[in-house]
Amino acid sequence: MRVKKVINNNILCVIDERNQELIVTGKGLGFRRHPGEFVDPERVEKVYRMESRDKQRKLRELVEQIPIEHLELTEELIADIKRRISSPLNESLLITLADHISFAIRRKQEGVTFQNPLQGDIMCYYPTEYRLGQYCVSVVRERTGIELSDSEASFIALHIVNAELNTDMSEMYDITRLIEGALQVVEYYYRRTFDRESLDFNRFVVHLRYFAQRLFHSGALEDGGAAQDAQFREMIIKSCAPHYKCAQHIAEYVKNTWHRELSDDEMIYLTIHLKRINAGRKDD
Repeated sequence: MRVKKVINNNILCVIDERNQELIVTGKGLGFRRHPGEFVDPERVEKVYRMESRDKQRKLRELVEQIPIEHLELTEELIADIKRRISSPLNESLLITLADHISFAIRRKQEGVTFQNPLQGDIMCYYPTEYRLGQYCVSVVRERTGIELSDSEASFIALHIVNAELNTDMSEMYDITRLIEGALQVVEYYYRRTFDRESLDFNRFVVHLRYFAQRLFHSGALEDGGAAQDAQFREMIIKSCAPHYKCAQHIAEYVKNTWHRELSDDEMIYLTIHLKRINAGRKDD
């Protein structure tokens, strides 16, 4: 490895034998070093490598701006998160979460706090990720003595969901707003408040999450196998007429608010999920 840039006495940006950029850390590793010099691998304690060159550049910029302890803490947190959930996580989580945690710690030290207006929705729609956010907040408190707020737990939860869905934060806010809007339509239509703890409700929210992600990523939802079977589609529409009508109201909300059209396929899947969360009711 050759030195590309000395970040500080303990951190170097280097180029490896494959001409790829890495961040390496070690006590005194950067002391009196200069670009082009070889690095003693025995003195390297940690190596940070991103598959994407763009993300590697962002990581380099980040380690120039935040304490390395915050990056190391975030790396440990992500390892814990990966052990607790099965979904693969985008590698950019290390960058976005370390940046957020470091900024949150600095803001707290300066007496500045932010409230997350979507905190209640996040607790409801992403309960697993919210609990992981709370866990991260507790670890930050134990390691640094800094008491972050519950709002920070919800922000961290969104970063985790972003990494699961491969979205950015602004898109995640749109996805959460779309879920909330769709659920308001559903509860108004059925004149009832659903059990947020039920398995069917959770399945419906998960469906809305991935539906919203596809919507914002592609801007169009193409028909798949279910919608191509006209006989099956007609059977669902007739046997689940009240629920199909609710799906039509959701489609109208999406069109009016987000200017997107729902496919026949999505209408059928929405109808099936709506029937499931209403299963057992006399008016079903």
